[in-house]
Amino acid sequence: MNKVLFFAHLRDAVGSEFLSLDASGKTVSELKAELSVKYDLPRLETVMTAINEEFASNDEIIHEGDEIAFIPPVSGG
Repeated sequence: MNKVLFFAHLRDAVGSEFLSLDASGKTVSELKAELSVKYDLPRLETVMTAINEEFASNDEIIHEGDEIAFIPPVSGG
């Protein structure tokens, strides 16, 4: 199993801070596509992804037990 964390507007769209699901063997891009359809998530192409607290590219493969975080760009002032 994998823990998938959501921040900012993604958390609101999913309705939870995190999900536990099996994403092992998928690329980050495949997981983004799956979650985008299932939860109608907006603009996942602009979202940074971290695996085990290190930034990851869309073609990185997720392994069993990895923690994935989706972090949208944030504006501040």
